[in-house]
Amino acid sequence: MSASSEVTAPARAGYGRVLAIPEFRAVFAAHILSMLGLIVSEIALSVLVYDLTRSPLMSALTFALGFLPYAVGGTLLASVADRFPARRVLVTCDLVCAGCVALMVAPGTDIGVLLALRCCLAVVAPVFSGTRMATLADVLGDGEPFVLGRSLLRIVAQSALLVGYGLGGLLLTVVSPRHALLITVATFLTSATLLRFGTRRRPARGGQAGAPLPGARRLLADRRIRVLLLLFWMPAMFSVVPEALAAPYADTLGAGSTGLGLLMCALPVGTVAGELYAGARLGPGTRERIALPLLCLTLLPYLGYALHPGLALSLLLLLLSGAGSAYTLGLDQWFVRAVPEELRGRAMTVLSAGLMTIQGVGMALAGVAAQVMGVRAAVAGAGVLGVLCCGGLALACRATETRDRAERDMTGG
Repeated sequence: MSASSEVTAPARAGYGRVLAIPEFRAVFAAHILSMLGLIVSEIALSVLVYDLTRSPLMSALTFALGFLPYAVGGTLLASVADRFPARRVLVTCDLVCAGCVALMVAPGTDIGVLLALRCCLAVVAPVFSGTRMATLADVLGDGEPFVLGRSLLRIVAQSALLVGYGLGGLLLTVVSPRHALLITVATFLTSATLLRFGTRRRPARGGQAGAPLPGARRLLADRRIRVLLLLFWMPAMFSVVPEALAAPYADTLGAGSTGLGLLMCALPVGTVAGELYAGARLGPGTRERIALPLLCLTLLPYLGYALHPGLALSLLLLLLSGAGSAYTLGLDQWFVRAVPEELRGRAMTVLSAGLMTIQGVGMALAGVAAQVMGVRAAVAGAGVLGVLCCGGLALACRATETRDRAERDMTGG
C-alpha cells in the first residue's frame, strides 16, 4: 500500500487536522521528548565536563561534538533508514541514546569516555531524524499533510531551543548535572515507548536486496534531488552567522546578557512565526509559488548589519530573516515528490546530516570572518554571499522544475 493511500486529506489541511491523526500525535510527542532530552543532556554534559576539568575549551568542545559526527552518521548509516522497518530503527535509536546517557552518569567515567558517548549521540541523531521524517510520509501521505507535519516538527525543534536551554538552566539550579542526565534517560525511554506502541509496524522500504552505496549514488545522481538538497543546506550555512557571533555582537552593542539572550532568540522566534503563518494561512499552491522568492529574500536583512544597527533594529532584522525561512514548506513538498519511496529514509537522513554539518561549518567560518573583518562586516558579508548563492540555486531549481512537473502530470499528482 502506498503512503498516499493510507491517509485521505483535503487539499488544504490545517495543523489541527494533522494533529487529529493518532499515529502522528505519537510521533509528535516522541519528537518533543527526544528534542528536550537531547538539549538538556547537552547542557548538563557541558556543565559536568567543566566541573571535572575547569576548562572552558573542553566545555565548548562538548557542544561542538554535537555537530561534527552528524556527517559520519549521515553517510555511513543512511541506508539503515530504508533497510530496516522504520519503527524498529526509531525505537533502537532512542534506546541507544538512553544507554549512552546512562553510561555518562556512571561514577568514575572519565572525560574521554564522556566525549566519546557524546559523539555516539550525534552519530545516531541523523539516522533517527531521517527515519522519522520518512515515517511522516507513511503516516500522513506525501502531500499537504506531510508538509504540515514536517513543519510542526521543525516548529518544535526551534521552540525546543528556546524552552530547552532555559529549562536545562533552571533544572541545573535544582539538581546536579548527573541527576539532570538521568532525567534525560527517562525522556528517551518514554519516546521509545510512544513510538513502539503508538505507531504501526511497516516493512522496510528498500527491502533486503541491494547494497547501500548504489542507493546513495542513485539518490545523488538525480539533478533535481541534488539541487533541492543544496536549497536546504546552503541558506542554513549563512543563516547561522548571527547566532554564531551573537556573544561578540552583544558585547559590541553593550547589550549585556539580556541583549545576548534576545539576539539568540530572535531568529528562532521569526522562524516559528513564519512557519505558523505559512502553514495555517497559505494553501499548498501558494507556498510552492513563494518558495523561491522567499529563498532569495530570507538572507537580505543581514545586509542591514552594514548600517551599524542598534539592538532593536538588529532584532527586527533577525526576525524578518527567520520569517523568510517559511520557504522550506514549499521545498518539503518538492523533495518528497522527487525522492523515490524506497530511498525516502536514506534521503531524509542525508538531508538531516548535511543540514547539521553545514551549520557547524558556517559557524566556524563565521568566527574566522569576524576575526578578520569584524562582526558586523561578517554578518553583512554572509548576507551578500547568501543572497547570491540562493539566487543561483533558485535558477538551477527552475531548470529542473520542468521534469518534475512532467512526472506529476504522468502520475496524476
